[in-house]
Amino acid sequence: MSLLNFRKDGPPDLTAPSPERAVTQLYEAHALELVRLALVMVGDRPTAEDVVQHSFLGLYQRWGRLKDPGKALTYLRSSVLNNCRSVLRRRGRRPLGAQDPPAASAESRVLGREQGREILDALRRLPHRQRETLVLRFVLDLSEEETAQIMRVSRGTVRSNTSRGRTALERMLGETS
Repeated sequence: MSLLNFRKDGPPDLTAPSPERAVTQLYEAHALELVRLALVMVGDRPTAEDVVQHSFLGLYQRWGRLKDPGKALTYLRSSVLNNCRSVLRRRGRRPLGAQDPPAASAESRVLGREQGREILDALRRLPHRQRETLVLRFVLDLSEEETAQIMRVSRGTVRSNTSRGRTALERMLGETS
């Protein structure tokens, strides 16, 4: 089933979902992925969830003005990144690694979580554009093209941010290529 059944020409498709239904479908399918994206960017779950909710609210409020409702997910991902940037600006320019990490549950301390925490801490110390690029490419598993659209940069910028970010992460983690 197609999420959006909009026609470019002619009368509106009456089988197209309402804004409420379309946004609900997007939420059900992508909210968790977007919270993960925001969590890596801002460093704490409550703020990440707020960022995502704010992005979905913005999408719902602007639904009627979307030029291409088929690109609503790209809009959402861009909105989440922009809202994360706003949160980070309000917090000040201190790097995310400088704040206290959120308290981990007992389960999260079991087997292998320490390495994951080291990677997240290193990721949070990267410049924000490199961090965004790596999260979009490797956490959300997006293509260079999708990443470029969301970040509103060229594919070449995505490639260079990916290369520089990976090199910096390897250096911080003491790994060699």
